[in-house]
Amino acid sequence: MRASDRAYRMLREQIVDWELEPGTVLGEVEQAARLGVSRTPLREALSRLVADGLVASQAGRGLVVTAVSIDDIAELFEARQALEQRVASLAAERRDRAVFEQLQGEFRDSDRLLADHHAYYELVARFDVAMDEAARSPYLVAALANVRTHLVRIRRLAQDDPARLAAAAGEHLLIVDAVVAGDASLAAHATHVHLYRSLQNIMQSATSGRLAERLTAVV
Repeated sequence: MRASDRAYRMLREQIVDWELEPGTVLGEVEQAARLGVSRTPLREALSRLVADGLVASQAGRGLVVTAVSIDDIAELFEARQALEQRVASLAAERRDRAVFEQLQGEFRDSDRLLADHHAYYELVARFDVAMDEAARSPYLVAALANVRTHLVRIRRLAQDDPARLAAAAGEHLLIVDAVVAGDASLAAHATHVHLYRSLQNIMQSATSGRLAERLTAVV
């Protein structure tokens, strides 16, 4: 792996995991030494993070980790709604049915899923990959990948609610059912419902708990 790729992945992971908090100054000398790379690949990594929207230039401070606000969450979900609904519609039209029948069986086993949150999130990640691949729309998927980067950052601080996870598993199953059936309209509608409920849950977390504490500090 190239040094710039390694630096990018390490910094991105640390920002998404909140190890590098909003407002953290990313000085070239300090970060190059900390990550064990020279300043040239570090600059390349920082440029990619600026393009991702995770790092920005701040007058008098240089490059800093960007803040997250409630307005950011709402705007991200606006973009996510448009992109994921279209992906769902295309996936239903173009899918490999066998791939989604496999996911269908796994989402139906909700008792096992909810007993292990890690297994649930891993299944959701595979669901996302399957939807993206089935849509066969590289530009659409690339735009969605950028939105998801910021959403992962927010989710890392949102509280896990067992009732919400159970509901989300059912919502994912409905999307998969629609894709298996080849029903593009239903797949898009089921995605709309899932994302609406996800936004409500995150907004609730934004007014209490760890996410609220971090947002309050940066809004």
